[in-house]
Amino acid sequence: MPRIFMKSIKRIVPLVVTIYFIPRLTLFYILCGMIDVLRNKKCNLRLFGGYFFGNGLLTWFLSPLNLLMDLLAFPYRNKGIYELADLPESHRQEIAAILKTADDDDFLDLLKNQMENRKRIMLFFKWYGKNNETFDSVPEFHKPYKYIRTIGVSAFNKNQSTSEHFGPLRVTLRVLYNIGPTPEGDSFIEVAHHTNNWRDQRLFIFDDTLQHKSCNESGGIRYCMFIDILRPSPWPRVMSTFLAGVRCCVFRVNTLFYKNWEVLR
Repeated sequence: MPRIFMKSIKRIVPLVVTIYFIPRLTLFYILCGMIDVLRNKKCNLRLFGGYFFGNGLLTWFLSPLNLLMDLLAFPYRNKGIYELADLPESHRQEIAAILKTADDDDFLDLLKNQMENRKRIMLFFKWYGKNNETFDSVPEFHKPYKYIRTIGVSAFNKNQSTSEHFGPLRVTLRVLYNIGPTPEGDSFIEVAHHTNNWRDQRLFIFDDTLQHKSCNESGGIRYCMFIDILRPSPWPRVMSTFLAGVRCCVFRVNTLFYKNWEVLR
């Protein structure tokens, strides 16, 4: 049998078994997953295969919680892709403080020293509210922000890209900001049906539970500020408490979610 056919069988059989033994729970998860994945709009077999049988499995498993987060955020509608003006002033002020520091030449020099000859790195200053004391030379990133929870930098060397993937949880929004000289050539992030080229727009905000991929097809290094900020909600304390609990229970080891990266500590 062709390899791809055998691979599909191995993924489908567990689903059939769970439908047989726990049909109501499985059908509930399928319904939540369908509501969740259809938000991508760019629907095809590759999307569904990736979500239900590939690297979107954790996102599917958390889909009931993610849909609950959408309800807790009401009346702030999940736009999927955001402009800075879509966020409350309090959120914009915290983001502005981070971006001001990111544009400092000394900070870019720090990143260049860390990159060396590496292909792809992820460097964290703050991880779900907890400071990384290894990189304490940028005090602005270690302040106790009310809404910002994660602060880091992702760096791609030339001709490096990720595969299409899904973020796991919808308590936060992902804020990306291109740092330093814009790479010559194609360097972009593709989210669902939208492509953002860094040469055209340095700031990009989105819901990272949508399928996305980042590509640097240029001849230079691409540096992006990487920020997770709490979603606007009438219940910020509830969202913050929930996220703190998730960090303790599930997300304590960031290398679990960036296994294809070199995570610097």
